[in-house]
Amino acid sequence: MNWGKGLVIVLIVFICFITAMSVKMFSQTNDEYDHDYYEKGLSFNADYNKEEQVVKDNAKPQITVNNGTLNIKFKEKAKGSIRFVRPSDHDMDRYLNFNTGDLDAFTTRSPFHGQWQVVITWQSGGKSYLYQQEIFIK
Repeated sequence: MNWGKGLVIVLIVFICFITAMSVKMFSQTNDEYDHDYYEKGLSFNADYNKEEQVVKDNAKPQITVNNGTLNIKFKEKAKGSIRFVRPSDHDMDRYLNFNTGDLDAFTTRSPFHGQWQVVITWQSGGKSYLYQQEIFIK
């Protein structure tokens, strides 16, 4: 085999490699861009104040996971919402409203197994709170 055939073979392999990488890059659906970036920036101070209120009032909820059941215990009666954010797939995100009523705890079945970011927004005693925690559900 002469050097001309070898050069053509190397060129064909290189073109196939570049084509395969291009197809793989464009077929991935995971977009890490936050589409609500500007809206979140406008409400940053309000969210920051809610997170600081949790620290000031020592109102951090206790989050435990047992056998796929998520238990959240608050210091006082609470009403609000929970967002389950899946870092690897935003299509699996879940939103849930809750009201502890006469209790100070909330229990729910976990949506799916894996790593989740739990974002809890609630009102209790006339104050608003925001708390975030990463959990792993087995």
